Amino acid sequence: MMIVNQILQTKGHDVWAISPDTPVVEALQVMAQKRIGALLVMEEGQVQGIFSERDYARKVVLEGRSATDTPVGEIMTAKVFYVRPDNTVEDCMAIMTEKRIRHLPVFAGDHLVGVISIGDVVKAMISDREFMIEQLVNYIEGRRSAVVI
Repeated sequence: MMIVNQILQTKGHDVWAISPDTPVVEALQVMAQKRIGALLVMEEGQVQGIFSERDYARKVVLEGRSATDTPVGEIMTAKVFYVRPDNTVEDCMAIMTEKRIRHLPVFAGDHLVGVISIGDVVKAMISDREFMIEQLVNYIEGRRSAVVI
């Protein structure tokens, strides 16, 4: 069973963050440039919230606000759920499904060590399942060969 630390070893520990006073339009530009769907909102090294494409769509576009004049701190999601490096991929999927979120910061103690997305989790789950299937096929084929000989 794969754990979060293994995902981070593969994808890296990069964390993209902005401050609460960053205009929404600048946050969107960073997200587009980095090809990511969310940014952590941090102040003085502490996570204050998370800003996602969903926040933009629901709290700026649908409310008729200006992306240029609205600071991220006004529309970010302040309640941030997180995981630890030793959490399993299944733990992450359960949290993401229950809380209806797509990104989880990863903390080792009090230190932010990465962020994983729903895409990372799904990719890891598929990889785990493919490995298990391969092992089962090898076991079954190995047993058949022994019986035939």
